[in-house]
Amino acid sequence: MSEQTFCTLGVPAPMIAVLAKQGITSPFPIQVDTLPDTLAGRDVLGRGKTGSGKTLAFSIPMVARLSAPLAGGKRKAGRPLGLVLAPTRELATQIAATLEPLADAYNLRVTTIFGGVSQNRQVAALRDGVDIVVATPGRLEDLMKQNLLFLDAIEITILDEADHMADLGFLPVVTRILKATPAGGQRLLFSATLDNGVDKLVKQFLVNEKLHSVDEANSPVAAMTHHVFETATPNTKKDLVRALASGTGRRILFMRTKHHAKKLARELTMQGIPAVDLHGNLSQPQRDRNLEAFASGRVKVLVATDVAARGVHVDDVELVIHVDPPMEHKAYLHRSGRTARAGSEGDVVTICLPTQQKDLAALLKKASIAVIPIAVTPSSPEVTALIGEVAAYVKPAPKEAKPQATGQSQGANAQRKRAAREARQGGSARQGGASRQGGASRQNAGERSGASARPQSRRGEATKPRSANAGQATRRQTQGGARATRPR
Repeated sequence: MSEQTFCTLGVPAPMIAVLAKQGITSPFPIQVDTLPDTLAGRDVLGRGKTGSGKTLAFSIPMVARLSAPLAGGKRKAGRPLGLVLAPTRELATQIAATLEPLADAYNLRVTTIFGGVSQNRQVAALRDGVDIVVATPGRLEDLMKQNLLFLDAIEITILDEADHMADLGFLPVVTRILKATPAGGQRLLFSATLDNGVDKLVKQFLVNEKLHSVDEANSPVAAMTHHVFETATPNTKKDLVRALASGTGRRILFMRTKHHAKKLARELTMQGIPAVDLHGNLSQPQRDRNLEAFASGRVKVLVATDVAARGVHVDDVELVIHVDPPMEHKAYLHRSGRTARAGSEGDVVTICLPTQQKDLAALLKKASIAVIPIAVTPSSPEVTALIGEVAAYVKPAPKEAKPQATGQSQGANAQRKRAAREARQGGSARQGGASRQGGASRQNAGERSGASARPQSRRGEATKPRSANAGQATRRQTQGGARATRPR
């Protein structure tokens, strides 16, 4: 059987030229399997391990279909022709980065839509007219409800990482979105597994689909070497992590919590190993900035939670370190898939404390990973071999002096509210002072008049009013005195 090329698979020449400029000259197995059917307009269910090249496998037929002269007619505001759904912002951004060079060859416009940022730029792009939208389900549905986006012109829809969308609880939203697309459009669904309701999407929305599976779902990558390093205490674990992070190549360290990811990145940076963090507490600009620093090579260490386990594709990651072993085997495989991508080689290290040995053994068995744990120190040959050349010490940047917190917001709106509140309090204080002063005057006057009306007894006998008329006179005098002091 002769080796397949993009040309023999039917990929249009302009896209072949774009791929060649990127150094991509030979298709990967999932592309060889799926492209004949997807380019012919068939619905396809693709199952492939992480790093298999599926993003390009669906980007090529997307652009090829929409590049036809009659596809969709004239570009319309808020009515794209192609839709890609992805579970995370990072994955949506990277899919768009793969699509854009191919789309540029045909003057097609691509935009991303996801939450965590203002929708203004996204709305402006839709109003100007776009051909392909790469989106996360939540923000996409928000714009649909606002009548800013309509899916009635969609010709091809792609669901990427459908199983991850199911894990995140997006399937009800995805179902509503797919119902809003025309029934006769082409649909491609890519997923590592068909559990958690993904099979229901396939039955409901794919018509006469062709199944293409490259390797078993969730299978380990052949070019990936797995290691389990055992260490005795949390302190020795810190030393081992620092040693493994000190090499010159790119490496990703996975933590279980956002707090620990941020803390470890800060500690490594203070020890002369520049590191950035990636987790759910970061804003989108912060995520983009940290990913750019890692992808460009300015920083060699990325400390992440499972938010980076899918969709973050940075070339030449030579080492993945499970500082905290994951909870289940699918997360282990997706984390590990950040290395050994697209035919490259890579190593995966899991650091294990004595209390984690039993759970880790069960996890690796489910993931079909056969590896013998070994006890190591930072100077063990197995560790130094993975470190390779140690990177030069980088002096940490001095901490910026932060203004001392006053406990008050200094924003313009807060200052206006504070000024209005102080003005109201000042008016109340003046009014209250005048009221208290008038009340004191009335009280003093009453006491004086009452004192002059009461008879004194030197013998200690009970003093009785001289007569009813005298008592009435006293009350009239007291009331009159009080009236005399009331402010007019």
